[in-house]
Amino acid sequence: MNNQKRTQILERLRAENPHPETELKWSSPFELLIAVLLSAQATDVSVNKATDKLYPIANTPQAIYDLGVEGVKTYIKTIGLFNSKAENVIKTCKILLNKHNGEIPEDREALEALPGVGRKTANVVLNTAFGWPTIAVDTHIFRVSNRTKFAMGKNVDQVEEKLLKVVPTEFKVDVHHWFILHGRYTCIARKPRCGSCIIEDLCEFKDKIYPDE
Repeated sequence: MNNQKRTQILERLRAENPHPETELKWSSPFELLIAVLLSAQATDVSVNKATDKLYPIANTPQAIYDLGVEGVKTYIKTIGLFNSKAENVIKTCKILLNKHNGEIPEDREALEALPGVGRKTANVVLNTAFGWPTIAVDTHIFRVSNRTKFAMGKNVDQVEEKLLKVVPTEFKVDVHHWFILHGRYTCIARKPRCGSCIIEDLCEFKDKIYPDE
C-alpha cells in the first residue's frame, strides 16, 4: 500500500470519528491503567462491568491496595484470569505507592516495570492518558493492519514498528483508537463487513465479503 492511500484511509476514519476514545471507562490515569491491565484476554464490556462496581469503592492505589488480593477478586471474578490479575493489581498498587507517590509515571520503562504491564498496556496508558503518539497493537489492530495491507507484519512488534513508520504525525495519537474500533465493529475477524466499510475501495484485502455473497 502506498502512502497516499494510507493518508486517504486515515482522513476518512478521522472524518467519521474526529475524537476517538477508548471504550474502557476511566476518570484518572490510575483507573485507566487498572482497566487496561484487567482487559487482557477480556472484553471492554466485561471490564467496565467490573470497574463500575470497583471504582466507587476504591479507585486509588492506596484504596485498592487496602482491599487486598481477595478483596479485589470479589469485584473482578467475572473477568478471565481474575486470580492472577488481582495479584498483579495489588503488586502494582504497592509499587506505585512505594516508588511513585501513588501517581502513574509518564515513563515507558517505569510503566513496563509494573506487574502485568507489558509494552501494549504501557502504550495505551501513554497514548490515552498522556497523549503520546504511541500505537498499542492488539488483535484488532494487528488484523486490520495486515488485512488491509496498511502495515503488514508477522507479529505485533513488527506491525507497531511499521505503523510508527508509515502513519503521518498528525494521525499518530488517534490511529490506535480508529483501528481498534474499525476492527471491532467493521473489519471483524471471521466475516468482515466490507459492504458497510468506509475504506472498502482503498483496502487491499483480496477476499472482500459482501452481504449478498
